[in-house]
Amino acid sequence: MTLQTERLILRHWEDSDAEDMFRYAQDPDIGPIAGWPAHKDLDESRNIIANVVNGKEAYAICLKEDNKAIGCIELRFGDKTDLAEGDDECELGYWLGKPFWGRGIMPEAANEMIRHAFEDLGCSKVWCGYYDGNMKSKRVQEKLGFKYQWRSEDVDVPLMHEKRVGHVNLMTKEDWLSQKNKRVD
Repeated sequence: MTLQTERLILRHWEDSDAEDMFRYAQDPDIGPIAGWPAHKDLDESRNIIANVVNGKEAYAICLKEDNKAIGCIELRFGDKTDLAEGDDECELGYWLGKPFWGRGIMPEAANEMIRHAFEDLGCSKVWCGYYDGNMKSKRVQEKLGFKYQWRSEDVDVPLMHEKRVGHVNLMTKEDWLSQKNKRVD
C-alpha cells in the first residue's frame, strides 16, 4: 500500500532504500534520542529494512519529487507495542533525516498515518510516546493534537542498554474527528 500527501509518498521499504536509510540513520542525533543506536554500516540498514521495518504498516517517508527515503513512520500493533491495549489500538513511531527537520514533513506524514489508522484500519486509539529530551518528537505530537497521558520513570530502552524517562500521549478517534471538523469549519 502507498499513501500520499501534498508533498510526500509513504510507501513500504525496499532493499534498494538501504543507502538512503543509512545516510540518515548513521547520524547520532537521529536514533539514540528515539531509543536505537546510530547505524554503523550499510549492512545494518539492510538488516533493519529486512527485519524491523518490514511490517504491514511500516512506511518509508519519501518526497514526491524523487521518491527517496528520508525517514520512517509506522503504526505498530499487537506485540510490537507496549502501549496499545486492544486490537483496535496502535502506536505511532517515526523518525526523519536531519536535513528535513523543521519543514513540517513529520506532521504531514503523521497526519496521514493517523487518518489511515482511523479511517482505513478502524482504530479507536493511536498512542505515541517520546523520551525526555526529545523535544522535536514532543512538538510533533503537540502539533498533531495528541493528549498527554502519563510520565514513566525508569523505562527500559533495550537497544540502548539504559533506562530513561518516557512520556505517553494519546489520540482517540473522537479527538481526531473533532480536530478534523474544526479544520473544515
